[in-house]
Amino acid sequence: MADPDARAARALVDVSADGLAVLDAHGRFTFVNDAAAHVLGLPAATLAGTPGPFPLTPADDGATVAWAPPGGRVRDLQYRIAPGTGGHVVWFRDVTDALHQQERLTAIARVAAGVTESASLPQTLDAVAREIVATATIAAVQILAIDDPAEDLRILGMAGFGSAPDFVERFAECRRLGADVRFLDAFGAGHRVVVAHRKAAIMADPLWAPLREIMDRPDWDGFVATPMTVRGRTLGVVNAYYVPGAEPGPLSFLEAMADHAAIAVDTAGLLAQTRTRARSDERRRLSRDLHDSVVQQLFSMRMQARVLRNQLDRDADDVDPGRLRLAAEELASLSSTALADLRQLVFELRPLELEERGLVEAIRGQAAGVQARTGLTVDVHADRDRVEGVLDLQEDVYRIVSEAVHNVVKHAGAATAEIGIAVDDGDLVVEVADDGAGTGPGGSGGLGLVSMRERTERWGGRFAAGPRPGGGWTVRVAVPLPGHVEARR
Repeated sequence: MADPDARAARALVDVSADGLAVLDAHGRFTFVNDAAAHVLGLPAATLAGTPGPFPLTPADDGATVAWAPPGGRVRDLQYRIAPGTGGHVVWFRDVTDALHQQERLTAIARVAAGVTESASLPQTLDAVAREIVATATIAAVQILAIDDPAEDLRILGMAGFGSAPDFVERFAECRRLGADVRFLDAFGAGHRVVVAHRKAAIMADPLWAPLREIMDRPDWDGFVATPMTVRGRTLGVVNAYYVPGAEPGPLSFLEAMADHAAIAVDTAGLLAQTRTRARSDERRRLSRDLHDSVVQQLFSMRMQARVLRNQLDRDADDVDPGRLRLAAEELASLSSTALADLRQLVFELRPLELEERGLVEAIRGQAAGVQARTGLTVDVHADRDRVEGVLDLQEDVYRIVSEAVHNVVKHAGAATAEIGIAVDDGDLVVEVADDGAGTGPGGSGGLGLVSMRERTERWGGRFAAGPRPGGGWTVRVAVPLPGHVEARR
């Protein structure tokens, strides 16, 4: 019975798809099956007596070790090892591609989150470039925007080349010399271009001389250019430079990253349009307020000045000092109110106080101005004196509060309004509530709410507006603060 059992065991070892090996007490191979020889990339006879890569200590089931056969690529081997008679028995398999795929999927997930949360296109695409380079087979990457193939390109993100502030200028010089730019083929045709041994060709071509020093920094060989396409438009390319010996691919990973980069570029363009429209709406509102307040007050001041002049033009016996005093006091009151309104409108045009005093104090100043001008009681409650964050974000939040308070004054018929400011789990939360009729923006046709929502969503925030259960209206904005987003991630 022993011989048939031994033959059966040997057959199982030979047909196993996983590597099986026996090591002596010093960790040298004494036996490998065919699968082991294939995984290790060397014949069994060559492996016999050579040291294996496996530590002779107990290991978890998920333990991996690197193996680099002579002249071959480094492979990641998952293994288990157990002591045997006079040595150790090892089971192992090649998990290189699986680990790389896991790296790529993790990178895609991180980039997707970054595209959603980041408010800065350069920061987003630099992060995309770093994620691509973090994978094991890619040495360097460029993310390029191309508006017109005949014009200069724009670098949106780059990693692996070190500092290269003059890359665009050097590249333009190469184009003037007549260098063969393969990634423009990817942009023009709308599909990827794969070029093996591209570095050698560039380094040997005198037309690429201006860029040689930069292109020689990473250790790379093959090259893949993948177009960035969204909504039927090609916006640029992602150029990936692969380490020597690595097969360019899998190309689906680069396509996924190029898609995320394209979405980021497209979104940035849409947000810029939204910001331009919001600024136009803001100018129209300020023009309306200027007409409703300061212009009318100046008209009244002119009328009062005429009354004073007419009084002074009369004979001295007909002049009524009491009426003169009353007209002068009214003129002084009108000028004081007009000056306050004008100062507030100037601040609305460019709230410099945001940078100097911060968002909370700027909103307090705004509330005080509204209260003095309209008689509406405006209370501000904040859980901190200063909110840290991007100045543009704070300006948008300030504009949202301004629009919400403006709606209260114009449409709510309210006696009081409350503004709450807090930071909750990394979000800047601002609420504007009133005790008015609870009818929302009223005659504004909802345009104010649209502007507030667009400003909120520009920063990946959440916007809500509606009647309060006890009467009145509430506008609520929650915007993630960039530093807190990174910490949570």
